[in-house]
Amino acid sequence: MRIGAFAILGVLAALVAVPAAADEPEINLKPGPGLDQVVGNCGACHSLVYIQMNSPFLNAAQWTAEVTKMIKAFGAPISDDDAKAIADYLAKNYGT
Repeated sequence: MRIGAFAILGVLAALVAVPAAADEPEINLKPGPGLDQVVGNCGACHSLVYIQMNSPFLNAAQWTAEVTKMIKAFGAPISDDDAKAIADYLAKNYGT
């Protein structure tokens, strides 16, 4: 009986998640060193569309500040090595 209840909950969760995912535009970020860290860390909390939306406005120092803000202000659990890789990737591929 318990397995059946968990199966039903799983199906219901999937049905709720599918429409939400359908609204997300497909994001194709530029390939390069640090992309895996961006997808794994940044994409865990918010849409990656923010990268493309902010790219016309942010330079390397501002991207570094954004990564720092995500860690210090919002508590993103990003290691120092990943934070550097993310900031470097964003500056190189989406900096002004």
